Amino acid sequence: MFKYIIIDDEPLAHDIIQEFCSLLPHLQLEKSCYNAMEALQFLNENTIDFMFLDINMPKLKGLDFLKTLTNPPKTIITTAYREHALEGYELSVSDYLLKPFSFDRLVKAVNKVTETTAIQNNKIETAPNSNSVSKRFFLKGDKKYHQIDTEGILFIEAYGNYAKVYLKGEMILSHEKISFFEEFLPQINFLRVHKSFIVAKNKIKQIEGNRILINEHKIPIGQTYKGNVNKLF
Repeated sequence: MFKYIIIDDEPLAHDIIQEFCSLLPHLQLEKSCYNAMEALQFLNENTIDFMFLDINMPKLKGLDFLKTLTNPPKTIITTAYREHALEGYELSVSDYLLKPFSFDRLVKAVNKVTETTAIQNNKIETAPNSNSVSKRFFLKGDKKYHQIDTEGILFIEAYGNYAKVYLKGEMILSHEKISFFEEFLPQINFLRVHKSFIVAKNKIKQIEGNRILINEHKIPIGQTYKGNVNKLF
């Protein structure tokens, strides 16, 4: 469970963020703060994983508040002012949501921040007696959001500007490109074997010639990716 707070002087912004996050069962709202001083007091007494932070607030602006923190939690900036984006990234914020933002955009920001937070806080589950890493994330496909456990992924196939995510007994057509999965998925578990394919290492049944067998699927090995596959031996 990832704990978060909302810092925004607008009640409507709290309602929207809280409504979106309530659809993500791995998130838990710890505090709704309506100004920076209230948030500062809470952070001095509590530990959270990340925060949604508005920029334009009275007395102490969001970015000025962020500068006062010696060890700030991961931060998702929420604002109607695009011109502050560069300064926000210079402060190493995790993502920058421009109001009004969609649920789809918030999910991407949350996936990004919880991935890095999980690694730092050891919240990624490690299977006993194994080097494999299991983590969950939300993936948009078929006009729905699917909660995916990386341990259940067999392989991923590029499909134009989309990607097919193959699970045991199921295939999800994702709105993400294969390049997203190559960057997002842990390299200890997954391997790019072709310009159009990423495979789960522990799901490989056989490697024969230029083919990888995963269940009944035969996946080609690209010429430029042979070196990656040879490292498995």
